[in-house]
Amino acid sequence: MNQSNLAIVKALYAAFAAGDIPAALALMADDIVWHEAENFSLADRNPYVGPQAVLEGVFLRLGEEMNDFAVEPERFIDGGDTVVMTGRYSAVAKATGHPVKPQIVHIWTIKDGKLATYQQHVDTLGVALATGAATRI
Repeated sequence: MNQSNLAIVKALYAAFAAGDIPAALALMADDIVWHEAENFSLADRNPYVGPQAVLEGVFLRLGEEMNDFAVEPERFIDGGDTVVMTGRYSAVAKATGHPVKPQIVHIWTIKDGKLATYQQHVDTLGVALATGAATRI
């Protein structure tokens, strides 16, 4: 039985919420192309290709920068092969101890029942201010 593309994306966020990174990675195509938002600290290696690159370049590095990181989905938009999630991240920046709660938009493309592409949009200034990477002028 095939899952809907929306169900696949929701399963990914459920795996994140449960801390089940292997389950999240299993939902990705072997050649997933993952883009972090421009000017985001993890965009330096864009694009990440394949689940292993996402694990090492995004998930593990995020754990080095943030405590209690969570994704808080608020809305899903089902566009067939494209699914959009709007919501927020929630974390505490390790460098400053400041809370991080930026607005986010994630755009997913699903092909053959697997997550094929990802594009992140995030309030990069808000994250940079919380982590101490930027200061207000």
